[in-house]
Amino acid sequence: MSISTGPSTTGTVNSRSTKRRIVCTIILLFVIVAVFVVKLVDIQVVRADTLNSDSLGNRSVENTVYGSRGDIVSANGVVLAGSVMRYDVTVSPKYAASFKRDVDGTKTKVSLAEAAAEIGALTGQSGDAILAIISSALADNPRSDYAVVARQIDVDAFQALDKLDIPWVYFEKRPGRVYPNGAVAGNLVGFVSSAGEAQAGLELAQDTCLASKNGSETYEKSAGGVPLPGSTVTTSKAQDGGSIVTTIDSDLQWFVAQALAAQAQKTGAAWGNVIVQEAKTGKLLAVADYPSVDPNNVNGTPNPDDRGSRAFTASFEPGSTFKALTAASVIDAGVATPNDKIVAPYRYIPANGADINDSSIHGDLNLTLTGVLIESSNTGMSKFGERLTDEQRYDYMTKFGVGTESEAGFLAEDSGILHPWEDWDNQTSYATMFGQGLTTTAIQGASIYQTIANGGVRMPVQLVSGCRQADGTLTEVPSTEGRQVISASAATETSQMLEMVYQQAWLKDVWNIPGYRVAAKTGTAQMPDGNGGYSKGYLVSVSGFAPADDPQYVVTVSLADPVNMNTSAAPAPVFQEVMSQVLKKYRAVPSGAPAPALPATW
Repeated sequence: MSISTGPSTTGTVNSRSTKRRIVCTIILLFVIVAVFVVKLVDIQVVRADTLNSDSLGNRSVENTVYGSRGDIVSANGVVLAGSVMRYDVTVSPKYAASFKRDVDGTKTKVSLAEAAAEIGALTGQSGDAILAIISSALADNPRSDYAVVARQIDVDAFQALDKLDIPWVYFEKRPGRVYPNGAVAGNLVGFVSSAGEAQAGLELAQDTCLASKNGSETYEKSAGGVPLPGSTVTTSKAQDGGSIVTTIDSDLQWFVAQALAAQAQKTGAAWGNVIVQEAKTGKLLAVADYPSVDPNNVNGTPNPDDRGSRAFTASFEPGSTFKALTAASVIDAGVATPNDKIVAPYRYIPANGADINDSSIHGDLNLTLTGVLIESSNTGMSKFGERLTDEQRYDYMTKFGVGTESEAGFLAEDSGILHPWEDWDNQTSYATMFGQGLTTTAIQGASIYQTIANGGVRMPVQLVSGCRQADGTLTEVPSTEGRQVISASAATETSQMLEMVYQQAWLKDVWNIPGYRVAAKTGTAQMPDGNGGYSKGYLVSVSGFAPADDPQYVVTVSLADPVNMNTSAAPAPVFQEVMSQVLKKYRAVPSGAPAPALPATW
């Protein structure tokens, strides 16, 4: 008997179960996808910056890109101060270990100790010293990734170290300063610190032009600390500094410095300086000081006062070289001529009670103004100088540049001492006529003679021609506008009187320069003792220009306390040697007609 059944429920149950599984699977997939989408949005949008920063922080390295400090160059293009790249040697202590080096296709194992010895051989250290640096860094931080092994190595050492191909050794560029010509113009150029900061001279005074601006770059590194090729990105560009172009002739500067040093040492002078200036432009062609400094070895000059230029920074009573200014003033004012006559006693007490005397005892001398300069008579110059009021003479002095800093812009330049004429006492009123009762720098003294040599036109003193920018343009160019201080005729007559001094004074055989007319004057002044009085030492000097018939060059020489020869005979040979070299170097045309013969006596 067959039994009949109703519809089957098994298929229906299976079908429903399958649908549930499918739905659950789909829901689960949607949930998983949603989680991934949310996570992706969180990573790529919400926390993108933070995660990128964290990631880069682990594998990105930022480097400073150094701009190059500008050069200081001479007028003839010689580099007096320049920049070179130096390198700091660093290691990654945590990766410092043995490694394999490829030598002619063969892998050779190099131990840590061997690598340390190789590094030390090139940095001037022992291998043990290198290992100690690594160990010390790891002791402080077991994950240390940076330690400095050596600083400021030169290019040769850098290239040798780089060739070792030690994977955990790195280099950081550091700009350094070099002075290729050593002490040549070191007194003017100045120097920088070990950190590259300007300390003195033109380096400091012209820092605005010379200073560079650093930039930065980043690169990514691998897990092993190796920079990834092509990952470097410049974040800010470095800017090089401009170059300072000086008026100094480097060859002449060297020659002058040598001549000065030789005579200073021979005479036992405490210090000295020589200035060579173009008469028609005011440009300084040479400014030498003794003692001086080599900017490559600043500590080799222990006295800080010897590291600069006393030609700018030390003022002193000029003595008889200043008489040329007084003579020029009275001629320009129309109160005297080169042939005017006076009687010059050894001692002169004018109406105001001042007490004036000459350097040596003599009877009354019948002198012209020319003769007063030849004999260098204080009393004679006083009799001419008193023809002007104190105010008139003060005005002439200031127009000549006395009492004010020059236009050269040299740091710490001394302005000298010139008290207002209203403050002069009776003695100062007369002493200022022959170079006492006031002080000038050697630069100011040279400027006085430049004015006389240039037809009475004082030119701004120039040490720097300007700042040369990267495109070659010259900026910060100083003024070249002169100022008429005395008339051209007064300057000519003063020049002719100074020629008579050169021809007839007691040093005529010492400073003779054949073939050229020369105008010159000596000076001897007591040096201060630092306590308001005078010491037993003298500052002796010579100032002059040539060719006197068409003045081109001014030369001044000053020697302080030359104990072996404390007269103007000490600087005179330097004047002769330097002026001869200048005239020869620049091929000055020899003089034609002789100087006019002016009477010295009557």
